[in-house]
Amino acid sequence: MKAQDIEQKLRGMANEDKAAVLRGFFKTGPGQYGEGDIFLGITVPQLRTFAKTCHDTPIPDCLALLKSRVHEQRLLALLLLIGAYSEGDGRLQKRIFRLYLDHTRYVNNWDLVDLSAPNIVGNYLSDKPRRILYDLAESESLWERRISIIATLYYIKQSEFSDTLRIARSLIHDEHDLIQKAVGWMLREVGKRDLEAEERFLKRHYANMPRTALRYAIERFPEPKRLKYLKGLV
Repeated sequence: MKAQDIEQKLRGMANEDKAAVLRGFFKTGPGQYGEGDIFLGITVPQLRTFAKTCHDTPIPDCLALLKSRVHEQRLLALLLLIGAYSEGDGRLQKRIFRLYLDHTRYVNNWDLVDLSAPNIVGNYLSDKPRRILYDLAESESLWERRISIIATLYYIKQSEFSDTLRIARSLIHDEHDLIQKAVGWMLREVGKRDLEAEERFLKRHYANMPRTALRYAIERFPEPKRLKYLKGLV
């Protein structure tokens, strides 16, 4: 399906009441991280269902959608790229990976990063050198820094934690709360699979971690242990 046809169909699915809620939820006001983002008010389940009807969309049309100012069009583009990546051969996967990294400025909200980074970046680098993740972690771009840590969710699910912990350490003092939340979330995901690995990291760093990151990391701990970390008594 062509990008123009998809755009028309998405406009027909728009819901202004939901769009108003999403504009607030994704911080689109002046000076906020999603400033200027346009929402149609289409839910993720709706977009996933719609993606199945246009899964054969050519890559250039996916890219056109990714460059849209409309949030749901960018999200749909990523769903389509993830689908093409999962079904593609090594050549197509490399093409999608490079396209993604060349256009990270359009993967510019936390839901877009969280949807795509593990499935494209993490997956592609699973059997390759991962230096790019560390370069992304040093980026001035908030979204590239978030991509660097969220991409490692792919490895966490394989019970491989080294990149997550190294990148978490490099981002531990990042001032943006979306990075703090991402670091804490990934540490929590490590702990679901290896609590000792998470706690070894926390015992070295928790006293100097931003509270947001720490609270996310220890969210699943029993209350007495959680309070010990929050009070600095571990």
